[in-house]
Amino acid sequence: MEHIHYVLPWSACGTERTLSLFRFGSGSRKAYIQASLHADELPGMRVAVELKRRLRELESQGRLTGVIELVPMANPIGIGQMFQATHQGRFEFNSGKNFNRDFPELAEAVAVHLKGQLGEDADANVALIRRAMIEVIADMPQANSELDGLRRLLLQHACDADVVLDLHCDFESIMLLYALPQNWPRLRSLAARLGAEAVLLAEDAGGNAFDEACAIPWLRLAELFPLANIPLACVATTLELRGMADTEREPCMASAEQILGYLAEQGLIRGDWPDAPATCCDATPFAGAQYAYAPHPGVVSFLQPLGARVTVGDPLFEVLDPLTDRHSVVTASTDGILYARERLRFAQPGLWLAKVAGSTPIRQGRLLSD
Repeated sequence: MEHIHYVLPWSACGTERTLSLFRFGSGSRKAYIQASLHADELPGMRVAVELKRRLRELESQGRLTGVIELVPMANPIGIGQMFQATHQGRFEFNSGKNFNRDFPELAEAVAVHLKGQLGEDADANVALIRRAMIEVIADMPQANSELDGLRRLLLQHACDADVVLDLHCDFESIMLLYALPQNWPRLRSLAARLGAEAVLLAEDAGGNAFDEACAIPWLRLAELFPLANIPLACVATTLELRGMADTEREPCMASAEQILGYLAEQGLIRGDWPDAPATCCDATPFAGAQYAYAPHPGVVSFLQPLGARVTVGDPLFEVLDPLTDRHSVVTASTDGILYARERLRFAQPGLWLAKVAGSTPIRQGRLLSD
């Protein structure tokens, strides 16, 4: 195991923050896994603890056939952002920016490096593109903030990986994945292994989140060079490892083992591993997800459990104003599965309270909320 430290730029005078990366194995194939980019989403960090322990074992047994890079705490900025004993790890205090948005877009800059070099050999093209990605990141102007420097470091290590897993969670949630539609066939077995109950697909969800920053350049380069043989060489996904409170030992150990089984399936680990289950949930368009909001302030009571199958008109939650006695029931506007709920129980203006994954597109434009 190799332990790599990076000092982030632009820390306050007299202080510094460090990003730690652990590298296991060797070989031509590579997987990159990071956890808790939203620093208050801790199930991924707990799973990463188990992954690090198991990867040490597998490496000592000589069973790693590729490189696996693990960043157990991908956000050294947000991990310390506490306000009155409440962790605030989603947005950077200094800028107000979401830690998982606005990663560098690589495709156009990489295309400039590649003119006249790409041909019919897919493997040669992949190698050229990955070298160009690393060069483009290295040639960027000096980072203008600590957050900017963090984003570049994370993307620098992930951009040349065959598999990228970004471990997150929602407030209260079932197990689910976000991915590009083009990558769903190669992620289906991962969803089956994890027992995911929903998979949300979008080619561009808006905001250039980390998984899309890794995967979308391959789509764009294939469009820019239609005569070249450019495969989708990076399978990237965001894993929502249930809800914020789901850090119990046994489920996290199981999730780590399921991820390792998937990496073995991808040719990165040798040995006998259980086959992926034959059955898996159906993937649905991210544009088909209902974000349900309260029509007024008040205390919230949910009327459906997580994972409930609902149809149009089914009640999701009620809102009761304790001063005016106003009472509203918010219902499902699509058939689907209730996959996430807000952890707070008092309605706030403009903040979603429940999410339903449906199969019929009902939204347009930017799909990700901040």
